[in-house]
Formats: sequence, C-alpha cells, structure tokens
Amino acid sequence: MPDTVPYLLTPGPLTTSATVKQAMLRDWGSRDGRFIALNAGIRDRLVRLAGGNADSHVAVPVQGSGTFAVEAMIGTLVPRAGRLLVLVNGAYGTRMVRIAEVAGRSVTALETAEDLPVSPTALAEVLGADPAISHVAVVHCETTSGILNPISAVAEITRSRGRALLIDAMSAFGALALDMSALGAVAVAASSNKCLEGVPGMGFVIARRDALEAAKGNAHSLSLDLHDQWRGFEANAQWRFTPPTHVVAAFAQALDEHEDEGGIEGRGARYRANAAILIDGMRALGFETLLPDHLQAPIIVTFRMPADPAFVFADFYDRLRERGFVIYPGKLTVADSFRIGCIGRLGAEEMTAAIAAIRNTLSEMGVASGAP
Repeated sequence: MPDTVPYLLTPGPLTTSATVKQAMLRDWGSRDGRFIALNAGIRDRLVRLAGGNADSHVAVPVQGSGTFAVEAMIGTLVPRAGRLLVLVNGAYGTRMVRIAEVAGRSVTALETAEDLPVSPTALAEVLGADPAISHVAVVHCETTSGILNPISAVAEITRSRGRALLIDAMSAFGALALDMSALGAVAVAASSNKCLEGVPGMGFVIARRDALEAAKGNAHSLSLDLHDQWRGFEANAQWRFTPPTHVVAAFAQALDEHEDEGGIEGRGARYRANAAILIDGMRALGFETLLPDHLQAPIIVTFRMPADPAFVFADFYDRLRERGFVIYPGKLTVADSFRIGCIGRLGAEEMTAAIAAIRNTLSEMGVASGAP
C-alpha cells in the first residue's frame, strides 16, 4: 500500500470514521451555549451506557488520556485514610498500584499471572484477612494479554464484604456490557478513544453521586479532583479549565455512531466478528494465541512469537506498516509475544485484508510458519 494512513490494529489510538474526524473541523467556544449543551448530552449518555441511573450516578469528564481518568478516580474516591487493594494481572493493574503510591494512598496488590484471570477466591481471602481495605480496583479487560476478568464475581465478593469497587473499563467500555447498578460499583473509568471510537484526549469517570459527595477534599491534585470537576459541572455545566473542545465534538459524533450501530450489543458483535477472523486466520498461518478462547476478550489478541529464525518482529512490523497495517508489540513478562487489535472503525473487509498482508509478509521474509 502506498504512503496512506494505515489501519491501526492496536488498543488505541484507533482507526476512526471519516465523520468523527470531520467533527473536529470547526472551532468551539468553551463557554458557548451550544458547546455546553454538547457536554451535557455526552454526560447523560455515558451514565446510560454504564447502566447508571440519572438520579444516583454522574459522568465526570477529565482532560487527558484514560490514565488521567483512572488517577482522578483513585485519587478522589479513595480517602487519604483509606486502603486500596488492586487486583493485578497485567501492566494496567500495576499502573493503578503506582498511581495509588504516588497519591500517597495505602495500597496492596493481589497478583495473578498475566495469562490468568484475577481470582475471586483469593480476593475473598484477602478481604477477610485485612479489614483495613476500604476499596478494591480491577481492570475489566487487561490489554496486556487481552484477557477478560470476571467482573461480576469480583463485584459480588467486594459488595458482600462491604467494600467499594473501582473499575478500569478502559478497553471494554462501549463494547462489553457493564451494568454499574447491578454490579454495585462505585465508579468506572474509561476514555473517548477505545471502543467508543472517538479520538484521544478525554477520559471520564462514571461514579455514584453519594460517593462523589463524600469525596470532598480527598484529592491530591487540583486538576484531577473529580469532586471539584463534578461540582463545577453541576454549578454552571462548564469545565473548570480549558476543555479539549475538538475532542469533545468528535466524541459526541462517535456516540451518535455507536448508537446507530446498535449500542453496546452492535459494537460488541462487530468486534467479536473481527476477533474471529483474526484468530482463525492467524492460526491457519501457524500462530498460537496466548489465551484459550474462553478467556479471550474481543478487544486485542496476543500471539506468541514464531520460532522460525527468519522471523524478526521489528522487520515484520515495518513490512506490515508498509502494507497499511499497524500492530502492537507485546507487553508480557510471561511470554515473548506481539498483539493485534480488533477494535476501531474496522470490519470484516479490513481484518481479512490484514490476514492477507500478514501471509504475504511472512512469505516475503521467508518465514515458513508462525508456530512458536
């Protein structure tokens, strides 16, 4: 493929639609009534997507990447005298531990191997042994491996032990069902540029209103104070500091397209079809997935590196990029691997073309098989 914009087979930023891009072609006044209405509509829709109730839940956007939203969630909702338990089976759980440490919160990690889901049984044991734990944090889909964690079981144990649950739903929100009300979760963090197919630059937290009300004065950061950001929206429907106006406009368009596709069910169905094409096609070339199918989320798939000495990942990556497809290096410690995403404005045609490009690249490199 000539020097054109490549398809992004990554966990984000992602390939976006032309209409989402076009939404950024006009300027917005941050205090203009139309922009304020745009924000209000986004916040209402996010609460509904999370299974929240307008009377009991609120959506609070923050400037920055998804990690900004996760840090705002932890730094605001975990009291300074609280104690956080993070369920870790990948880099993003580890990142939450680091966020809590930097924020000066008492934190401990309950670690599981990267190719295994977090353990509800171990969670129950730790909560029973440590009454000081006030909050539990977990990643819904850990994109280090592509594994789907058992959120319902984690939520049930956390709720039954009287602790508060915080969910990093970054890579799953908008494609995999997540009902905050049914789970009893206190807060969920996600961002504009994952399964909702907006552009990077805005994270958000959907939280229980009572939890935010109780969080006044908790935050260690002015700009990442969710309570203060929420009170600002409640007072005048405006951001406290300069908002990413073009990102917000693109996100409003992306939410329209998400709804037109059939919401969470429709978006998730397309991603599952993408994942099936990818996995079947890669296995036909000899590649082996890190995860068994029952643990694999239809978000990003980790493949073990081929054993063939002709395979050099950097060369493979560059040759695929020349053919118009960008993939992602591995992030595992348990296995040498690379990752290919299934999300973004991609469908069967693009995924089938990606498999063809991989097949041709392997042939060009002299790689006989993708087998590890």
